[in-house]
Amino acid sequence: MNVILLGILGSLAAGLMTAVGALPILVGKAVSRRTNDILLGFAAGVMLSASYFSLIIPGLEIAGDQFGEGAIPALITVGGVILGATAIYLLDERVPHQHFIKGLEGPASDSLRRIWLFVIAITLHNVPEGLAVGVGFGGGDVGAATSLAFGIGLQNAPEGLAVALALRSEGYTRLSAFTVAAATGLVEPVAGLFGVVVVSTSQLLLPWGLTFAAGAMIYVISNEIIPETHRHGHHKAATAGLILGVVVMMFLDVVFG
Repeated sequence: MNVILLGILGSLAAGLMTAVGALPILVGKAVSRRTNDILLGFAAGVMLSASYFSLIIPGLEIAGDQFGEGAIPALITVGGVILGATAIYLLDERVPHQHFIKGLEGPASDSLRRIWLFVIAITLHNVPEGLAVGVGFGGGDVGAATSLAFGIGLQNAPEGLAVALALRSEGYTRLSAFTVAAATGLVEPVAGLFGVVVVSTSQLLLPWGLTFAAGAMIYVISNEIIPETHRHGHHKAATAGLILGVVVMMFLDVVFG
């Protein structure tokens, strides 16, 4: 199958898991704050593990194959991670959006309704995930890319539930909360298409793309997910969830990558 189509389908499948995670909101299943923090910690662990085992290490190895041993592969890896983190930082600073706990970030914008501030926040969060899946398929290693897509989808489920619960707490109906949560995952195939097209154009861009996606995800983990899981006194439980997420994704990468 065409690698670009695989990248789109893989990132779409991962993004749709956001809707799967939000399904309990439709049947009124309540989730405690502690459970929610554990699930988000698990999501952070999957993303963290994927960043290193599925993106940074392969990126470093590919750069080594292209340029040989020495400083160049290391510099490419460092540069890609820094560029990815910087890109999300700039988006975070310049695009107005509303975090569920941290509140408004970016320029003040009274003209945007609260629901769209939420949507923008989660969209920013999902961009590096879709990008990572697309870049993974663009590299040509379908097994590793499939493992990455599965892991990203796995961590999207608790994020979808967290979004839906937060919207319900803001007064939105069950259907509205589910619809918005599901829609936030649809940015992933768009980002995935961009990623797979860019790295398919030139293999020299592949290590940059892999490490860029890793840097973007690491920034999201540190700046958004972990702080929010530690704000309600459940930091030990959330950390246990994070460790479980790390080892689950590591296992998937080793077995299927």
